[in-house]
Amino acid sequence: MNTQTLPRLAITAGEPAGIGPELIIRLAATPLAANFVAVTDRALLERAAQRCGQAVELIDDDGGDITERTPGQLRVQHIPLGATETPGRPDPANAKHVLATLAEAADGCLEGRYAAIVTAPLQKSSINEAGIPFSGHTEFFAERARADVVMMLASPELRVSLATTHLPLAAVPAAITHDTLVRVLRIAHRELRGKFGLVEPRIAVLGLNPHAGEGGHLGREELDTIIPTLDALRAEGMHLLGPLPADTAFVPALRERYDAVLAMYHDQALPVLKSEAFDRTVNLTLGLPFIRTSVDHGTALDLAGTGRGDPASLIAATRMALELVARRSAIAQGHS
Repeated sequence: MNTQTLPRLAITAGEPAGIGPELIIRLAATPLAANFVAVTDRALLERAAQRCGQAVELIDDDGGDITERTPGQLRVQHIPLGATETPGRPDPANAKHVLATLAEAADGCLEGRYAAIVTAPLQKSSINEAGIPFSGHTEFFAERARADVVMMLASPELRVSLATTHLPLAAVPAAITHDTLVRVLRIAHRELRGKFGLVEPRIAVLGLNPHAGEGGHLGREELDTIIPTLDALRAEGMHLLGPLPADTAFVPALRERYDAVLAMYHDQALPVLKSEAFDRTVNLTLGLPFIRTSVDHGTALDLAGTGRGDPASLIAATRMALELVARRSAIAQGHS
């Protein structure tokens, strides 16, 4: 009898005073077929389980494989806190702990000890208040892996990548350059093929201006930058639609024509995605040499400690990580 081992997923708890530890306890209670390894402080998880009123069996991780997991079992790669958490009140004394959990997860993936990383939310301000410059998960993993990355948010119905991420709106037009669009579209195209198994991915590219510039009457970025760049990439063989007006790009008839969307800025497409599937939206980092998925919400400090946090987004992120791991394995076996 050929019994398959369960994929080892590194689950980082994020901000100790946030909702992440409690969400991990809820995740452990599910019957998902995975070897969950919580990369955090063991006592933090014990306290989170008490707050959730959830029985959990914490097992020190020995790096080994397992073929089955009983709901409620959770392996732990213990990384001690700097200070005992107070739910709802992030403490900069735990900044090094948070960064150490991310480093362990990333290095473990690079070394083959984990099949993927799933991240709970962290509090960027708390890390910066500790005197450690920090932009976020995506930038941390990119630097750790020395990779060029792109942010994608995905639900079962829609995938959206971003040409620019957390920029003031006034800074966006200057950031939409030929080089930026080429970099982002090449990464997205490669990852849609490699991670999602799309042989010829179709990407819809949104215009920057209303009505995609309306022939230059509402802005020239489409004429001067976006259209020439798309034409050059089409000559390389990419299947690109657009630039499309953002106000009509998401109608059902158009969605059938593409597999993913490239938005020019953060709030151009994400409101559509989140309004449709907030609890099923997953944040992915494209371009990394490993799989990383994340919840698409913050630390919910107002809910931390209550045990009432909704684990739906973390469960969705975990399911997507498992799907990507399975697809990667199938592709590898097909090429072997």
